[in-house]
Amino acid sequence: MSADILKALGLDKSNSGSYLGKGEWSRTTNAGVVQSVNPATNEVIAEVHASSQADYDTIIKRAQEAFEIWRTTPAPRRGEAVRLCGEALRKHKDALGSLVALEMGKIKPEGDGEVQEMIDIADFAVGQSRMLYGYTMHSERPGHRMYDQWHPLGLVGIISAFNFPVAVWAWNAFLATICGDICIWKPSPRTPLTAIATMKICNEALKDAGFPDLFFLFNDAGTDLAKAFVDDRRIPLISFTGSTKVGRAVGERVAQRMGRSLLELGGNNAMIVDDTADLKLALPAIVFGAVGTAGQRCTTTRRLFVHESIHDDVVASVVKAYKQVEGKIGDPTDAKTLMGPLNSPEAVKHFLEAIEKAKAAGGTIATGGTAKEGKGNFVLPTVVTGLRNSDEVVQTETFAPILYVMKFKTLDEAIAMQNAVPQGLSSAIFTQNVKAAERYLSAVGSDCGIANVNIGTSGAEIGGAFGGEKETGGGRESGSDAWKVYMRRQTNTINYSDELPLAQGIKFEF
Repeated sequence: MSADILKALGLDKSNSGSYLGKGEWSRTTNAGVVQSVNPATNEVIAEVHASSQADYDTIIKRAQEAFEIWRTTPAPRRGEAVRLCGEALRKHKDALGSLVALEMGKIKPEGDGEVQEMIDIADFAVGQSRMLYGYTMHSERPGHRMYDQWHPLGLVGIISAFNFPVAVWAWNAFLATICGDICIWKPSPRTPLTAIATMKICNEALKDAGFPDLFFLFNDAGTDLAKAFVDDRRIPLISFTGSTKVGRAVGERVAQRMGRSLLELGGNNAMIVDDTADLKLALPAIVFGAVGTAGQRCTTTRRLFVHESIHDDVVASVVKAYKQVEGKIGDPTDAKTLMGPLNSPEAVKHFLEAIEKAKAAGGTIATGGTAKEGKGNFVLPTVVTGLRNSDEVVQTETFAPILYVMKFKTLDEAIAMQNAVPQGLSSAIFTQNVKAAERYLSAVGSDCGIANVNIGTSGAEIGGAFGGEKETGGGRESGSDAWKVYMRRQTNTINYSDELPLAQGIKFEF
């Protein structure tokens, strides 16, 4: 099956990992090899030849040349380029979604859904290309006009994570493209094939329509090129998606050179279920939020606060649902599978370590808590009760399907516990009480970048800005006005009078 997927996307058992522009893929074979591994079997799918320093230098040079052209291209014309990419992705949705499932490990419907996110953000960006608005302001000086406008920023560096190997790139790249920028992508070393396939799809569509190079790609066999990428003064913006630990280092390095960083980092997302909640809505949201993508979403539900009056019943219902999921763990490309593997053996190790820490802190394993024997990186979805929100293991994001369930008495208590973690990405409350919902969304409610009512923490739409606060990094991608981060802002004042009055009434005569 994997051979058919590779063939459908123009991939081989051995692939170049560097798109140099001008229709050229690097022929470098001595800079190391990145292996793409199927997490369901831990067998190698294919190999990717890593990029050399010379490849990187060529990419930067050609990207700079492309920017000279692209920044003067009218924004609606840039939107047309993105539209063509979206149409090409529609044609390849099934194959690319299958490759996402094969290489990353998320189930096929989620793989297809990720490609649909790419298509959706392409559609969004096309419309946005005609709406790069600035404000007009009234000047305090007679005969003057003030306004602000937005100009292309330059080269945009995109460093994506394994868990959303293609959608995160599209969130950044398609908006940056309509803003007049050129994008350079360094994907996760765990998912190089999906990146190469995406480059082939999009760049072929651009080439056929006569557009210049807009997207470049390199794969690093180690970390040297990645560090140089982050430190490169020729790249005014680095967008990084990954762990808080690495993201903090990226942000510091970019700041040292006075560049911009867009950081999408860790989440420790909570859901509150009060005593009025409609459990027909809450239970499916809990299960998908905690189990979807095997708990490897930054928006995964990791903490569940349940009102003490319904706590035991909710736990029993969640455990029952988890038992059903257990029977459908397996090959993510199988249509019947509900939960695939963790992405690596290291992830399984971290999962088991977290379980032991939870037990040591006094937690009770209500269900799950073990790895599955045999091939692949499979674990059982786990529910832990009896812990405190302040326990170290609860405060730490473990990228695995572990759900910590805790009781609360009052809404204020639940909100305080939800907010009492270093991260601030996604959050949700299930309630039928309008006052509770509004309080949750108020300034004294959730401190997260995403706060939902009667919908789970996971599965954000592209129309809203995506991102979070505190150790989540503060970045915003995708919808709303997130496009502004990819541009430079300029305030303009025009004097059309015959006088030269100074602002604030200052007199300067000589």
